[in-house]
Amino acid sequence: MDEDATDSAPAPRVGATTELPHDRVTVARFREAFPRARWSDRLNASFVPGRTAQKRISRWLAEMEAEADAFADEKGRDAFAFDPFESRYLKSAPASFEIRTPYSRTVVNEIREIPYARGDADRRLWTVPYQSFDELRRRWPAIEAAAARSEPEARKARREAIRGTKEVEALKARARERRCKRYPVPAVDRPPLGCAIGTHVGVVFFIGTDGELVDPATMSACYFPMKEGGEYVWASWRPGVLEELVTTWPARTPPGEEELDRGWWIPTLEELRNARRDAKSRRRARQRPGRRGVIR
Repeated sequence: MDEDATDSAPAPRVGATTELPHDRVTVARFREAFPRARWSDRLNASFVPGRTAQKRISRWLAEMEAEADAFADEKGRDAFAFDPFESRYLKSAPASFEIRTPYSRTVVNEIREIPYARGDADRRLWTVPYQSFDELRRRWPAIEAAAARSEPEARKARREAIRGTKEVEALKARARERRCKRYPVPAVDRPPLGCAIGTHVGVVFFIGTDGELVDPATMSACYFPMKEGGEYVWASWRPGVLEELVTTWPARTPPGEEELDRGWWIPTLEELRNARRDAKSRRRARQRPGRRGVIR
């Protein structure tokens, strides 16, 4: 076997990733604690090798939080006592706020923007320290509204309201099509294989095509409109694993109109961040067989 060919496809390294604030002090202390970590300011993520990397990272983060403003939690408690708000989704526990809602992507995205928020998969809730009260209060209207929309009764009411309509049939057809893990690409301008590509369905890794032509009606209904006179073929894809996504460099600028019309582009940093979060969720799901939590 050609030695160069072997070296070109190394096995994924064992380890864990973490995202850090951009401040120099935190980055410097992280590098001191994890000298073997690979850090990228543009990706805002570091990969730490080793089987115990996740435990070491968690311990380090806990130590960093403990060294934060010693009175931050007390200030947060006082602020909440002075200007409290009640919600069936929020509980004020001795150590932190506890948030338990039906699953909602909006809720997840909002809570992830709150400093030091943590997901507790065992108890199926989120915890937010009192020191983050101001940010929690600022985001709470959006969190509560999204949680209410995700209640089983609310979901059922929306389904009943559109039952049997063309809208429902279109949504079902789109869902069935998306499960095929195929995507329309220009026959004369196909994306490269084996690397992260931005698309109208998210960041994917294309693995090949058999040249089957795309039906314009299916493409327009489930993906994006086909340009007049264009010719597209179906390309198979897979989601990326965390290590692949962390080491992918983002585009400097968002995709232009030409790239959006083409259907694929080099992903932006925000797109890669979303893809990395999804990859982390898939990894956690594999590590917890037979268990389902609200944190995704």
